[in-house]
Amino acid sequence: MRTLVMSTDAAHSLGDALDRDLTATAIDGPALIEPVLAALQVSGRRHVDGSWGIVRRYLVETLGALGVDPVVAEEMTSLPGAEEIAALLELREQVDSGEWELIVVDCAPTAETLRLLALPENLAWHLNRMLPGTAGIRRAARPAAAAALGIPLPGPEIVDVVRGWYAAMLEIHRLLASASASVRLVTTPESVVIAEARRTWTSLSLYGYAVDAVYVNKILPTPAETGDDGSAAAWLHSWNAAQARGIDEVVVSFAGLPVVTSPYLDREPIGPDALADLAARLVLGDLADRSPLDPVDVAAMTVERTADGYALGLRLPFTSADEVGLQRRDNDLLLTVGEHRRIVTLPSVLRRCDVAGARVRSGTLTVAFVPDPAQWPR
Repeated sequence: MRTLVMSTDAAHSLGDALDRDLTATAIDGPALIEPVLAALQVSGRRHVDGSWGIVRRYLVETLGALGVDPVVAEEMTSLPGAEEIAALLELREQVDSGEWELIVVDCAPTAETLRLLALPENLAWHLNRMLPGTAGIRRAARPAAAAALGIPLPGPEIVDVVRGWYAAMLEIHRLLASASASVRLVTTPESVVIAEARRTWTSLSLYGYAVDAVYVNKILPTPAETGDDGSAAAWLHSWNAAQARGIDEVVVSFAGLPVVTSPYLDREPIGPDALADLAARLVLGDLADRSPLDPVDVAAMTVERTADGYALGLRLPFTSADEVGLQRRDNDLLLTVGEHRRIVTLPSVLRRCDVAGARVRSGTLTVAFVPDPAQWPR
């Protein structure tokens, strides 16, 4: 199938793995690696600098009116998360192009990837409050107050940029949280790394993203496979036993998900031929009968009618009640698990309800809502 692989890792190691210089793809677009395989290195400059420049000029002018030094103002208005925003916009553009049957996103390490995947919904939430007609921009840009302070009001071009970004972020979140997108976790069979993978699954579920497979990398060969009966055999036996326990832990932890194992090769798999050889050595398990294009079971948030009102449910594997923070703020629900937070804009029926309680059972968070008598007709 026609496949694009693109990297969101600022280290840009995708080109090293494919043994191709992908620097030019940041400007020129995807480079063909094989007849139906192309690769792309994302550039923040290509997607963000133009529209952000319009907003940045306004912010610099505003800070200048408040007496901030121009040099300091330039530094203060550098766009945080520019690379992440660029990756998301590039992904949307490639999906919309219709050129690819499958897009594989080679993600950065865990923390950076979780920030990337949290960005569309969070940024859309904040951008929505900057648009005309919302309470946020009415408070921030009252003409009388702005005139008194000497602050320039945002012009229509600023509003157009914000509106465009807001629509883009909503579309990207819908795409990533749909049944046509999934995350595949990669781990190694060591307890510490497996624990991180479990936490990652919890965080991805918090943001509403589906995990549909786990890859366990760098499985060492046995002495019988290497033909070694010398001093290294005992060392290998010890690691073989530890890795077998690690694989069992992965299977139990991620019950219901296909687990793919990958051998530790005698050399780095660099270039298409070496990667094809590695692919042939994967033990696919239950994944062998599936196509990457099959729809996935989305970790969606549910709302159900109950005897007393409504129940909002969200799957949060490996989570206990004391790890979950919950706060109601107007029409939003703020969910926190560990260091990760999601702002959920409540559906209209729940906005007219009060939170009556919450519980976590069997890896699912359930929040109970009861109708607010003042907002429900009798």
